[in-house]
Amino acid sequence: MIRAVGRLAGWAGAWLAATALMKFGPRFLWEEASPLTLLAVGLNVAVGVGLILAHKRYLAELDELQQRVYLNALAVTVGVAVVASIPFSVLYAYHVVPVRPDVAHLVGLMGLTFLAAFVYGSVRYR
Repeated sequence: MIRAVGRLAGWAGAWLAATALMKFGPRFLWEEASPLTLLAVGLNVAVGVGLILAHKRYLAELDELQQRVYLNALAVTVGVAVVASIPFSVLYAYHVVPVRPDVAHLVGLMGLTFLAAFVYGSVRYR
């Protein structure tokens, strides 16, 4: 189990680094419209696929109860993301809210939702 967490953390760290390179490389390391930008995007996608596969392997190594808690937290996260993001974008389109929808907001909401749902599930099934 410790090895599975380590593998997952390694892939997550690699993806974070690839994402930072993709985001900041064109601004600080090379010209924006460079082939290096396309390579950075390709690297990010490739490492992202590795992260997905590592996540799948990690989930398979959990016991039944841990899988249940984890999958319930994922289900709540996806539901909240869909239910919150679509109405928010409609509200923005009709100038009801001044804040422009951004994927970073959605990722933050998903992270907080997953954390809360996972903690709730862990405490509930103790």
